[in-house]
Amino acid sequence: MLQKAKVWIRAARLRTLPLSIAGIISGNALSLSNPHFSWSLFGLMMITAMLFQVVSNFANDYGDGVKGTDNAQRIGPERVFQAGLLSRASLKKGIQITSGLAFLMATILIFLAFGGTSWHYIFLFLGLSVASIWAAVKYTVGNNAYGYYGWGDVFVFLFFGGLSVLGASFLQQNSISIDAYLLVLVIGALSVAVLNLNNMRDIESDSAVGKRTVAVKLGVGKAKRYHIVLILGALSGLFLFLFKTQPHYFWLPLLICIPLGLHLKRVIQNTRPVDFDPELKIVALSTFALSVLLFIALYLSS
Repeated sequence: MLQKAKVWIRAARLRTLPLSIAGIISGNALSLSNPHFSWSLFGLMMITAMLFQVVSNFANDYGDGVKGTDNAQRIGPERVFQAGLLSRASLKKGIQITSGLAFLMATILIFLAFGGTSWHYIFLFLGLSVASIWAAVKYTVGNNAYGYYGWGDVFVFLFFGGLSVLGASFLQQNSISIDAYLLVLVIGALSVAVLNLNNMRDIESDSAVGKRTVAVKLGVGKAKRYHIVLILGALSGLFLFLFKTQPHYFWLPLLICIPLGLHLKRVIQNTRPVDFDPELKIVALSTFALSVLLFIALYLSS
């Protein structure tokens, strides 16, 4: 029983969870000055976002495993389906159960946020919850999985940046400020950068099985330039946000420039796909750390 639990925890890929809540933390940070700010809603949002991420992780394991994308040539960590630790049927059931749990948590969150009124918002967010589950699964699962046609970057920006930041802010205060769109750029671009690193790492194995990610389409050289644009675009959005809001301790979020600057230097110098693998953790944790530092800076200003 314990061994089985460890396998499911491995399949859940807990290391990906900090990135999944970066947008939630940032969106809630924008609402800290609201006298009706709810810490309960904040906690429920983070739990819901992490459940959506687990659905995505199970689905990626399943989809790439079934398609044969996860094979001996893949550089990243071995996945559970690839290793034969979980069957196709078990993973499919895991996707269904976690999808149900994610939707249940989202429903509780939405009704707590809007009560029994504002039914147009309730149905809107329920629809967005269904869309989130669809996007999590369809990235790699099915004959028309959008991740295999280069659309992963767009969906990551929309869901990790747009929906996370704007949705979290709206659930707290029923409105969205202009400042929120700057944080969409910051968190969205950094999240896409994590995906791009993953795709640059897997560029050879993905190309061999016909997975046409943006990195495969661009080639390593142009994918590196694309990556530089993503990181610099995110930092530009951060500077604009801090200049506009001028929070106390505004220098705290700027500390993130140090690891990201060193990261860019290494990416430019990297010559082998395997060298991109450790950079995934750097950017993912930097994005999470940035959201926490933003939250602290805005909390101290509220």
